[in-house]
Amino acid sequence: MTSFSALLSEVRACTLCQDHLPLGPRPVLQVHPQAKVLIAGQAPGRKVHDSGVPFDDASGNRLRTWLGITRDVFYDPEQVAIVPMGFCFPGSGKSGDLPPRAECAPAWRQPLLDPLCHLEVTLVIGQYAQRYHFGDAKLTLTERVKDWRTHWPHIVPLPHPSPRNNLWLRRNPWFEIELVPMLQQRMSAVLK
Repeated sequence: MTSFSALLSEVRACTLCQDHLPLGPRPVLQVHPQAKVLIAGQAPGRKVHDSGVPFDDASGNRLRTWLGITRDVFYDPEQVAIVPMGFCFPGSGKSGDLPPRAECAPAWRQPLLDPLCHLEVTLVIGQYAQRYHFGDAKLTLTERVKDWRTHWPHIVPLPHPSPRNNLWLRRNPWFEIELVPMLQQRMSAVLK
């Protein structure tokens, strides 16, 4: 555990892309080798950058509702690892936050994920995480999420829970009718 703690300290002190971050580096993640669930997201938003707590915003509220778990369970690193594709707020663009910085995943992702030998479920949230974890861009995000049964119950593709995706949710009611109840059952079985 000492070497993992050292790795985590190194990640939290990372400055790889500091010259490209509008608010400077502040890596935000939650991870422990005992975690049973991995949330592979995109990158923290501005509010999360300010608080330093992953999914400490409206997206997190919706995600916890989708999962059917409490804040206490969600923020227990021995149960839930939250390792986004980028650890720092990348800045804002015309239609929302910019994509995760490209430097982060190659430098840190595998060293952080390798020790997670107790994982039972990986939740892959949003297009950037899905490209990384599924290794191809053949399917759109909607097609990939519709195809959730292919990797069930170990890997679950999800749309981003951001309020910016309200239109997507209205256009895809099957998601909350079919997938969310199954996801809640799965979380109930995995997390105690």
